Amino acid sequence: MAGTAANSRGWAEYWRDETRGLEAMHARFRDHVYAPHSHDAYSFGVTDAGAQQFHCRGALHTSAAGMVMALNPDDPHDGRAAADLGYHYRIVHVSPRIVRAVLADAADPADGTDPLDAAAPLPLFTDPVLGDRRLADSIARLHAALAADASPLARDERLRAVILGAHLRGATNRPRIRTLADAAQREAARRARDLMREAYPEPLSVELLAAAAGCSRFALYRAFSAEFGMSPSDYERQLRLRHARALLATGGTPADVAAATGFADQAHLARWFKRAYGITPGVFARGAGGRTAHLGSAL
Repeated sequence: MAGTAANSRGWAEYWRDETRGLEAMHARFRDHVYAPHSHDAYSFGVTDAGAQQFHCRGALHTSAAGMVMALNPDDPHDGRAAADLGYHYRIVHVSPRIVRAVLADAADPADGTDPLDAAAPLPLFTDPVLGDRRLADSIARLHAALAADASPLARDERLRAVILGAHLRGATNRPRIRTLADAAQREAARRARDLMREAYPEPLSVELLAAAAGCSRFALYRAFSAEFGMSPSDYERQLRLRHARALLATGGTPADVAAATGFADQAHLARWFKRAYGITPGVFARGAGGRTAHLGSAL
């Protein structure tokens, strides 16, 4: 679910994905002042441009461009611009229930703790502002997946990247991450790949893939990336792009091909096709039969 609000002083976009316990906002403000408030969720934000400042835990903090904000559930805070031109930022609010589940999935059983135990302490951030470009990029990728209505597999991967990246970077009570032996990792990745090939074009959830691979979801992501050089969602998109090439080569129109291969629309197909192959679907289609097509004619 998405919503947008705008005026001459700024704009805001909002999404909610209730199945994943996730809310997100993308906004540009110049003079908006947040009243003191808190959330019943973890909040992970990144300042894209400008600077913002907020009071939290008895101190004033400033988040400049490229910096990450990491707030614990029930952390009171306010917020305002720290620069004349305002600030541009993205923030996601993640349910503690989802955080527990992700950390439990990633934790090494030999650690002797159960992150899913409701009595176990939740990880907490000691510093509300982090200088972490990699984590900032992960938050931006999660927002992109929400805004583009990406596949469930892509959303899950990016949400987990934010949760694990944030907690491994700056939280207390960090889990020890489980690992697979090389042979088991290769076998798990290949079982997941084979299921994706067999099931295509039906989308698969990460739960089904992990069950087929015989490992945790976190271990599946690591194994798949190590074995094939891409994430499961990237591989899923590759299958769709290869199918699109085949349909275009036999005379399918870009609009019909986009619908048949699971892309949101023709523009969505064109964007990914060009990123993968360097040309648009139209250029590829016009090159059939040995004809020469020029990229500039399709831009």
